[in-house]
Amino acid sequence: MAVAAASNSQARRRPLPASLKVGAALLFSIVVLAALGPSLSPYDLDAMQLDVRLVAPNAQHWLGTDEFGRDVLSRVLNGAQSSLLMGFGATAVSLLFGVPLGLVAGYYRGWADETIMRAVDVMISLPPIILGLLILSVTSPSLWKTVLAVGFVYIPIITRLTRSITLEVTGEEYIQAARARVESGWYILFSEILPNAWAPIIVEAALRVTFAMLLAAALSFLGLGVQPPASDWGLMIAEARPFINQAPWIVCSAGAALCITVIAINLFGDGLREALDPRLSRRR
Repeated sequence: MAVAAASNSQARRRPLPASLKVGAALLFSIVVLAALGPSLSPYDLDAMQLDVRLVAPNAQHWLGTDEFGRDVLSRVLNGAQSSLLMGFGATAVSLLFGVPLGLVAGYYRGWADETIMRAVDVMISLPPIILGLLILSVTSPSLWKTVLAVGFVYIPIITRLTRSITLEVTGEEYIQAARARVESGWYILFSEILPNAWAPIIVEAALRVTFAMLLAAALSFLGLGVQPPASDWGLMIAEARPFINQAPWIVCSAGAALCITVIAINLFGDGLREALDPRLSRRR
């Protein structure tokens, strides 16, 4: 008992990883900017000024203007909302469906495991961008349909992760004790197994947000995601492609915003994994 108490006290005193602190600070700043984007924008989001088309960054337009004379800084600030919404929303969709499927497959095994995992294998065999294009090509594109499509693409990965964790946890003594008490299967899944499986699932979800954001931006770039005149970062890059030599600041601004957000989430996810995994902390 004394050894356990000492180890717990040492775990509490262990400093948080630097990547977690930096990632959390960057991500918090980006979320605040996204929330305050409409009020911080120096110009109206869709205000066209044809007399200042493709103007380079200056004192009036800090990030220049696009082909319609719209302020790039205003559009980048407003585009943060849709980009973050697609990343976090799609991850939430994949967790909502992938976690229960993984729990059922790993706990009940048998025909349920075979059915779920064979469907997962079929979905994983397709590249994410191809699967996303197949889903969105049969319906009219919109923001929420993009969120659902990207979330559907990553359900198999969450399912496989949850299943592997469930297989490890199922043999523990407290699961055997719950079975001895004749607890229902759903009680064991959501009250015994899931609370002990959340740590790696949360870490995977944090890292999965970046993949979801990049896939959503790629779909918007290909014209099957968010539609004009929205200020999504992927759509901004697609619209600025014909003017990349004449006005590179449009692509650079939207691309830099996307890269910084992805780096922040990756730092946060890596730091979270290191903080929740004692083996990585001891190695550090």
